[in-house]
Amino acid sequence: MQPNAGSGVVMVTNLMEFFRGALRSALADQRVAVDEQTEHYVVNMLTSFARAERLYESTPDGLRLKPLAQMLFEALDAATAAERESALRRLGDISLFMAGVFARGFARRLVDVDYHVAMGGRAYDALASSHERGRRRALAQVFAELAAKFQPLVDALGEIGDAAYIYTQRDILRLYEIWLKTGSARACRVLRRLGIEAAPVAMRTH
Repeated sequence: MQPNAGSGVVMVTNLMEFFRGALRSALADQRVAVDEQTEHYVVNMLTSFARAERLYESTPDGLRLKPLAQMLFEALDAATAAERESALRRLGDISLFMAGVFARGFARRLVDVDYHVAMGGRAYDALASSHERGRRRALAQVFAELAAKFQPLVDALGEIGDAAYIYTQRDILRLYEIWLKTGSARACRVLRRLGIEAAPVAMRTH
């Protein structure tokens, strides 16, 4: 990475190394430690999804992202164990990436970030169970950690995506909503940095 003189733009010469450094910094800020193999998995995923054709799928209407429910159905309906694992892996990866990088955009959609957290965590947990025996036990440990630390990893990816973002009043409300739905430690810290102390909504009794 090198600064572009006079523009404030950072030139990235190695995308994988950029994501590795950004992820390590974000995880340190979140006070979360992950195994080296888990870190490598997430860095590879980020590098892969930096290319739109890897994230989206080609359709007659252009590049589109399948709904998570359809991905889950395809995994459950898979003809072979290999096809099922591939579908679950994509479900987990897409859920983690979208919940981390695009959480602000979910406010206007039918499904929200907590849905992605739930779907992705369950997909990785199922993968961990299917890999826990035999030669792929190391991969099972990666998926188990991804499942167990899904929300902190979402927070870390959110921090990477927010590096140059300026928050508006609407964003503050959205951060509070995310905190209420997921308990995101990052959302709470950002709110506090913006001068807002997050507190649960008091429920009235009649």
